[in-house]
Amino acid sequence: MDESKGPSHYVRLTKEKEPLEEINPGELNQPVQVPQLVVHRCLECGQPLPESYEPPADEDWTTGVFGCFEDTESCVTGLFCPCLLFGQNVETLRDDITRNDACFCHALCVEGGMVIAATTLFFHGIDPQTSFLIGETLVFAWWLCGIYNGLFRQSLQKKYHLKNSPCHPCLVHCCLHWCALCQEHRD
Repeated sequence: MDESKGPSHYVRLTKEKEPLEEINPGELNQPVQVPQLVVHRCLECGQPLPESYEPPADEDWTTGVFGCFEDTESCVTGLFCPCLLFGQNVETLRDDITRNDACFCHALCVEGGMVIAATTLFFHGIDPQTSFLIGETLVFAWWLCGIYNGLFRQSLQKKYHLKNSPCHPCLVHCCLHWCALCQEHRD
């Protein structure tokens, strides 16, 4: 080795140096997962499936939408503080959304609409113009809540291959919001 051209890029190994770590035979020969090479296959026939394939929703929910009393803790939480139960549901479903963020968005949509309606009623009383405004605010808040919560119900159904029960997720939340939250929490 000619050292006149600068430092060598090679390390000279001698017996005096201690190894940095102990390597067992076969430790370096572990399989490597390459996501581009992973092919989804049919469980029955082994045929390769396209990336966009999603298995059919064929699983039933473990409890019905009216099974609120099977878990009294979620029933009470869903009735008196639905935003907290929604936050817990979203946190278990998705890693990128925290419980507090989901709870805040739910409270803003549902409870915020109720507060605006109650404030309008308190300050302006009941007359034809304000009662229309109150009703419109409540309907809009409820509609917004149904869509927002229905999207998370859809992702829960997609993740666990659950059927639409009893109907479309957004409609379930618009009509049976508290029961749907409790059902999602149980599942």
